[in-house]
Amino acid sequence: MVTSVHATAKTGFGPGTNELYDRARPSYQSNAISHIRQAVNSTSPLNIVEIGSGTGIFTRALLAHPEWSSSVGQLKAIEPSEGMRDVFSKTVEDARVTVAEGSFDNTGVEDGWADLVVIAQAFHWCPNYDSASAEFARILKPKGIVAFIWNLEDRDAARWVAQVRNCIESHEQGTPQFRLGLWRQTWDTPSYKANFQPPKENEWSYNLPGTLDVVTSRAHSKSYIAVLSEDEKTSVTADLKDIVEKGDKVWIDESKGIFEYPYKTYVVISHKKY
Repeated sequence: MVTSVHATAKTGFGPGTNELYDRARPSYQSNAISHIRQAVNSTSPLNIVEIGSGTGIFTRALLAHPEWSSSVGQLKAIEPSEGMRDVFSKTVEDARVTVAEGSFDNTGVEDGWADLVVIAQAFHWCPNYDSASAEFARILKPKGIVAFIWNLEDRDAARWVAQVRNCIESHEQGTPQFRLGLWRQTWDTPSYKANFQPPKENEWSYNLPGTLDVVTSRAHSKSYIAVLSEDEKTSVTADLKDIVEKGDKVWIDESKGIFEYPYKTYVVISHKKY
């Protein structure tokens, strides 16, 4: 199957990088996952397509959630990265779940199969919003939904978090990132307008336990950091260490170096018109 993948994502999320990604990235808040469940009007068992499923972080959170654990009929995970699919297969153990190669506009799922299409931490990489919207409409049942969800460090909650983000983002090299909002062009495409209602957005703020290792590991799990030279990676680590150590953090346990790491979760729900 031919899939369209950004060059930085292909290399930065390639074989050998995915274990760090799975270990470093945070899981998803219960209230956000509950919000998605409440948006799905269909009754159980539900057919779910998760595009850009990565290493299975969202999949595992969904399957473990009390509102979802008995609601899932089948879940078809679609992921273009072989390395991520390999980690997914090792970390998601559920007979209802399969994982296959595919992309936003080429899932390989049959027409009208899905009650829900969900995309976690991935849609900003989409190369063609119109084609993706057409594919979502094709595989969804009438009145089905697409749920887009992202976890992001909350740069507005603390100055040191903004400095961390600025340090990391200085290496983006033109990669499409959530904060740029390019993915919002989806709502103006012909395929989206023809098939979906206007999107509904929600966000939640919260704090996770953080340490210097957590901050640096999450930075190095970014695709555009993963593709840097070893010397450049060492420089990024040193810069982040300086920022975190000097930052005015809210301590959870200072003796253990644990502090509050501000985060936000964004969820966008799109309902199919018919």
